[in-house]
Amino acid sequence: MSFKTGLIKMAIKCTPNIMIIWVANIILKGIAELKDFSFDLEPRAAYVQIQLVGESETIDVWMEDFAIVNDDGAYHLIVQKAESNRIWLSNILSRITGKAWKIPEIPQLAPHLELIAELFKPENPEQEELEELEELEKSDPEK
Repeated sequence: MSFKTGLIKMAIKCTPNIMIIWVANIILKGIAELKDFSFDLEPRAAYVQIQLVGESETIDVWMEDFAIVNDDGAYHLIVQKAESNRIWLSNILSRITGKAWKIPEIPQLAPHLELIAELFKPENPEQEELEELEELEKSDPEK
């Protein structure tokens, strides 16, 4: 792990959730209100509780075991587990979990993708090998 990545991880751990909620609510004003939030890099877990404007109930979303992998310069996001307290949203999340989703090449993001991939790289080598195998199977179904 590079010094830069270690510093970013420390900053993420030290950032109070209340600050993240406050900034998110400024951005989401008139659309939704972020009620609760937690994010932990080590177990790769995130939780969001949000209330859409005009709705009486909150929407809860849990994500676990996510990573960004670099495959010869192409970056992919992989989420192994995601669910929600809303059935329709859990059904959508079930369709995206366990698959490698290519991160589009955005010019403003391109210089930072390598650092982001290092920050969110798979924790264990077995997971990374499994993800590479899944990618190979998708690209060449005859193997």
